Amino acid sequence: MLLNATFEPLTALPLRRAIVLLVCGKAEVVHDDPTGLRLHSATMSVDVPSVIRLSTYVRVPYRAQVPLTRAGLMHRDRFRCAYCGGKAETVDHVVPRSRGGAHSWENCVACCARCNHRKADRLLTELGWVLRVVPREPHGPHWKLLAHARESDPLWRRYLGAPAA
Repeated sequence: MLLNATFEPLTALPLRRAIVLLVCGKAEVVHDDPTGLRLHSATMSVDVPSVIRLSTYVRVPYRAQVPLTRAGLMHRDRFRCAYCGGKAETVDHVVPRSRGGAHSWENCVACCARCNHRKADRLLTELGWVLRVVPREPHGPHWKLLAHARESDPLWRRYLGAPAA
């Protein structure tokens, strides 16, 4: 996770980008990766970071909406199927796109492959199914960060300000 100079969370970034920021002196390590991995080159060794902080402050433009991404949707639904509660593997549109459903936070849910296949392009009323939780757009600054992250490190919680669920 990348923090601003003020310890404000900015984004989750790939390991390669984090190492480049560290080597160039644009960031510093706040927390190392708990697995204790080290990267070695011909001239130096670097601990794999979990959280890094920029050396200088970066102004961030205000974004009102959280972008709808697969990772963000899975985090919102806690990786659980909206229909059966099993492990979610896919994304499903409650009102299918073929029937005029929108690609929005309120119409998309995490779903297991079995339920997604059984539902196909039908409405919930046609199957007699009900949603376990009504989908809604997440809010809060930490959702902008998690929308881009595949998984989150437990060390990140203290910087997110609120629980990620």
